[in-house]
Amino acid sequence: MDIKSYTEALEWIHGTLRMGIKPGLMRMEWMLARLANPENKNKWVHIAGTNGKGSTLTFLRNILEQSGYRVGTFTSPYIETFNERISVNGTPIDDEKIVVLCNRIKPLADEIAQTEMGHPSEFEIITVMMFLYFAEYDNIDIGLIEVGLGGRLDSTNVITPLVSVVTTIGMDHMEFLGNSLESIAMEKAGIFKKHIPIVSGVIQPEIRVLYEEKANECESRLYQLDTHFSMQKQVEGVFTYRTENQEIIDIGVGLMGDHQLCNAAVAIRTAELLKEQQFVITDENIKKGLKKAKWPGRMEQIHDNPIIFLDGAHNLEGMKVLVHSAKKFKGVRIKVLFTAMKDKEFTEMISLLNGIDDVQIYLTTFDYPRALAKNEIKQIATANNIMAVENWENKLNNWIASGGEEVILITGSLYFISEVRKKLLYY
Repeated sequence: MDIKSYTEALEWIHGTLRMGIKPGLMRMEWMLARLANPENKNKWVHIAGTNGKGSTLTFLRNILEQSGYRVGTFTSPYIETFNERISVNGTPIDDEKIVVLCNRIKPLADEIAQTEMGHPSEFEIITVMMFLYFAEYDNIDIGLIEVGLGGRLDSTNVITPLVSVVTTIGMDHMEFLGNSLESIAMEKAGIFKKHIPIVSGVIQPEIRVLYEEKANECESRLYQLDTHFSMQKQVEGVFTYRTENQEIIDIGVGLMGDHQLCNAAVAIRTAELLKEQQFVITDENIKKGLKKAKWPGRMEQIHDNPIIFLDGAHNLEGMKVLVHSAKKFKGVRIKVLFTAMKDKEFTEMISLLNGIDDVQIYLTTFDYPRALAKNEIKQIATANNIMAVENWENKLNNWIASGGEEVILITGSLYFISEVRKKLLYY
């Protein structure tokens, strides 16, 4: 039966979420072969990492756009609309194309469901939609693909990119990727391909050694931050980029936080490698692109009085970065509205948030299957000597109505950030 509307299309896509996460590429390869391998029709950059994937992709997209290229992007999760996961030059795919793509893919999903491989997952379906869209329904010069989970067995790992990128490595998704940094790092390194250059922004010395070994196995050139290229901060939001024979000074970035300077440096090194492959990119394109870059939900100021920031620090590594960034608010009282998924290390994240000066933490929940339940947030709040908030909307409305000099920092799950952002944009 045909899918007739955008609503029906989303219901079908999200309905496949119950199929769960299914690591492995068999279903992807089967469906793509039936569609004449659309993943082979374009040039790609493949981006993995625990945190920083979306920011690095945004920096690179803006550099390429400033250079005159038409850039497709595949990101997750979305912040405003589902469609933004598949975008061209920042413009999300339209509703009608979602319907068309679902009608192309649903018969294949139904057919493969009858085999021992089983029904494809939600992410597999969306990934196939993306490859098909960029191959047959829109013209792009290059596509930037963000890995969904891990790398080696991720649905996106069916491409041979021009450059493979790993941003950072931290403890996340351990149930799928392993319980050590090394095992997680090697899963991410699963995107490395033979003779394809690699850009790494990882900071741990032991992971850098692992990646050197893996790059040698692949006979690929590795470009490591702080070894083959570097970022030197000049002032807040401005840095100098250096390689052995190059320097670009006074680079301003459109995203807040010192970690974004490192992400920007990784994006520049990736752009430089694309230049070696016939892309025309100038230092001026790089500067303009990085300055223009915006990424919703990443230390994004969304309200002025009181000052409200949104940040999707949804794992320990992200929370460490957020706490470091919060140092800029020294001398100001900070209210933190936080929630996380049940499978995240929320107690450790609360402990990190307690490291912020003059902070008051409010733990809340929201309507999402994996979110903490109301009775759970009360227990967790009591155990951690913080406050539980059952209705975050009422609490936020009260804070906004009363104004005040404090900074309100809303953080945790990106799905929660998406919900809050919608409310605040129309407040």
